[in-house]
Parts: sequence; structure tokens; C-alpha cells
Amino acid sequence: MKNLIFDISIILDFSSQKRDKQFTSSRKVFELAKKRDDTNIYLSSSSLGTIEFLKYQQLSEEHPELTDSQRKTAAKKFLTSLLNDFKIAKTPSYIDIESAEINTALIIASAESMAARVVTRNKDIFLNRPDIAITPEQLINELNVKKDSINFIDLGKQYFYLQPQIEKNMDEVLNSTSFIMGNKVRELEEKLADFVGVKHCIGVSSGTDALLISLMALDIKPDDEVITTPFTFIATGEMIALLGAKPVFVDIDPRTYNIDPDKIESAITPQTKAIMAVSLYGQCADFDKINAIAAKYQLPVIEDGAQSLGASYKGKQSCSLSTIGCTSFFPSKPLGGYGDSGACFTNDDDLAQIMREIRVHGQDRRYHHSRIGINGRMDTLQAAIVLAKLTIFPDEVEKRQELGECYSRLISEHCIDIIPPYITDDNTSVYAQYTIQVKDRDIIIQKLIDAGIPTAVHYPVPLNQQPALKTEVFDLPIAEDLSHQVMSLPMYPYLSETEQQKIVKAMVSYG
Repeated sequence: MKNLIFDISIILDFSSQKRDKQFTSSRKVFELAKKRDDTNIYLSSSSLGTIEFLKYQQLSEEHPELTDSQRKTAAKKFLTSLLNDFKIAKTPSYIDIESAEINTALIIASAESMAARVVTRNKDIFLNRPDIAITPEQLINELNVKKDSINFIDLGKQYFYLQPQIEKNMDEVLNSTSFIMGNKVRELEEKLADFVGVKHCIGVSSGTDALLISLMALDIKPDDEVITTPFTFIATGEMIALLGAKPVFVDIDPRTYNIDPDKIESAITPQTKAIMAVSLYGQCADFDKINAIAAKYQLPVIEDGAQSLGASYKGKQSCSLSTIGCTSFFPSKPLGGYGDSGACFTNDDDLAQIMREIRVHGQDRRYHHSRIGINGRMDTLQAAIVLAKLTIFPDEVEKRQELGECYSRLISEHCIDIIPPYITDDNTSVYAQYTIQVKDRDIIIQKLIDAGIPTAVHYPVPLNQQPALKTEVFDLPIAEDLSHQVMSLPMYPYLSETEQQKIVKAMVSYG
């Protein structure tokens, strides 16, 4: 059981209206500690009067419109409210006042008497007892760690760093009351177009709708054929089938898991109207070869980049590599919101206009619908969140690449029967998933579960074998074989190398 004494600076931090990183971490550590069943939080009895007085001063600075009497009343109510959350740590009858000034000595005495730690911003005043003091940031890391377990994806750590900017952006949206397709959507579209290196970005309601809108913009109709991969999430084939078209599945490259471009041309028929290539697990498909085949037969190419935004192929960004690029901002994606949203990218002015119309029910001007469309609009609140995350996205991409390389090095050194991801020389990967090949997958998954390590399988059933899409027999031995061998390990930018070592160590007895 942890006993924590919050010093005066932390109390005033989390009660302040300010929203910079300092004040945010104080609020965060208070909320985390309060929710923990194994943690008791205290105020030193010697601090109560000082807290009330300093709260009065804080109110004078932040609320000059209040009268003196109102500030005194509010300060007293604040102190009373604290007593609902905090216990009182009594000061022992004897204290050592030689080693610190009196207020610090009183808190140290309380902490020593109950084996507590003091949460403080000013560790310098505890130099004679450095083991007692801990900053909010240090404590947050401790409280977030679950004993003997690792998160598959940890969005909480990212939120801690971005909370002030996310809250600021969301407040702007709430105050504007423009919740659908507001200014933040246009701002995000401009910044993403610049990031990807294309003329147009069209924000939409989900990555799935991005695929649907792109197919509709290309005028895919019933009985048309679209060549795609069977080794991906169902949305890729599902959107083709939703339009009444036929997904024609082509087998995959056994090293990259992406569609094998050498198998595409033999699948083309007079009914083929497009190629949809997925950039799986964070690595782009071989678009030079794909585009060359498409140009020969005058076919448009869609990149399903739901997992690859931030990756590059021969120096160009994912989603800039084909006629239309699509991505997803689902929360677990490399660049994710806090709900569903997505985007389409293109350099084609006409296609961009068509996609903008499709996302608003085919409307080219108010109440005038020139084509059939869908309700595919992006929520402004999601744009506000993705905008905040975009500010640190390049750093997170770099960190993902470092973590991917670290995983591969550790696996190559210690697990000889496990195959790490293969990244081609022309590509960089954002490792949306870190996916390995193993034999006896169920055995190694259980070993990792026993070690408190979560895993996932992306994807256990190829699309050609899904009941909803199983309309004819395709010869896809590589995809079908690998669907029984792949599994994904925990992967997110704030994963530590120590955690990676633990994960690989749990697999050593297998490899």
C-alpha cells in the first residue's frame, strides 16, 4: 500500500485554471492516485492553513472580479472539499528542525512516521531526504505501471504529454459550436496535405468511408472488378463488395505481406476497373511496379494506407503514391484520434472535388445534389485531436522506427526460429503493428500471456475465406499459410527498451 503526502505546490497546481504541462501533470497524478485502491493520499496537518491562504492569493490572481469576501469564502470551501479526497497526516510530537526549514521538517516528520513519500515540485528542499520526495511525472510513471504486465498499445502515456494542447483545441471547438466540418477540419486538411506532399486532403468520417468514397469517386459500379489483397482487415474488400463490385484477390509477397505486384497482371480482365493495394503493418506496397501495370491498362490505383501514414517509399510519403491514398485515424493507428475519422489524398483536382461532394451526400452546393453520396463528414472534435497529435507525429514515427529496429535486433540475437518483419531497402515503416512469423502460434501466445504480455493476430482469416466475401475460389497459398503464422507484439512510441527485452525474453524459451 502506497502512502503519499501531497505538498502545497501540487495542491495549488491541480486547482489552478492554467493548462501548461506543469499544472496538467499535477492534476493527472492526483486523479491517478485517487483511483488506486492500493494508494492512500494525505495532506500534512501543518499545511492546511497555508493551503487556504495561498488559495486565497491564487484566486486574487485568477479571478480579480471576485470581492475579497468571496475569495476568502471560496478558499475555505476549497480546503473543505480537499478533505473529501485526502486524509490528514498528523505531525509527530518530535521533529528534527536542524536538517530543514520548519515547514519542510514538519512534512518530512509526517512522511517518516507513516512510511510515506512526498509528492512535490521542489525536490531541492528535500535534499537531506531524497528518498522521500517524488515529482508528479515520476509518480505518474509508477502509478501507470501494472505489475508484471505490458500494454499492447498505451494511449494514456501519449495523452499525458498532449493533454494541454488537446484540451485547448477541443475548447476552441466547443466554444465555436461548429462540430461538423468546422475550421479545425480545414486546418487539418491543409497540414496533412503538406505533410503527405499532395495537393488535396479530404477529411472524412472513418478510414472505411475513405475507401468507399475513393471507389465511388472512381465510379466503381456493380459487376466491376477491383484487384486487391486478401491479407488485410475486411474493410478493404468489404467496400468493394458494398458497391456491388467484385473483389479479385491476388496473393501476397511472403516477406512484406503486401500484394505481390508480379501476380497482378494475370488477374486483370475487361471488367477490371481499379487496383486497391494495402500498405500493411506500416510498410508501403511496391507502388512503382503496381503503377506501371496500372498505367499499361489505364487503371486507377488506390492505396489503403490506414496503417502506413508516416511511412515512406523511395523518399515519398505513403498516401502520395497513387491516384488516391486513403488513411484512418482510428485511435490505435500511428496517427489516431479519439474515435472514428479518416482522410483521402490526391493530386487530381477533379477527383478531389468529387470526393468532397460525395462526403456530403453528393452536394455541390447547398441543397443541390449532383451525384449520389454518403454522410462521410469529419467531426471537428476529431480534427482538433488529430491536429494536436500531428505536432509530435514526426518524432513518434522516428521512435516507432527505432523500436522496430530494436525488436528485430533482439529477436535476431535470441529467437532463431522467429522471423521479424522484413523492411525493403526502398521503404521505411511506421510499424502500425510489429508482426512476426512463428510456428506453433498458440504456444508462444500462451507463453507471452503467462508473462503478462498481450498479443494480437493481424489477420487470422484471409478475406477470400470470410463468409461475407467467399464468392469463388482463389488460389492464394501464401496468404492462407501466413494467416496461421503471424502474430503482433506490443507496439507504440512510448514502449521502453526494458519492456521490449522482457517481451523477447519471454519468447527465448520458444525460439
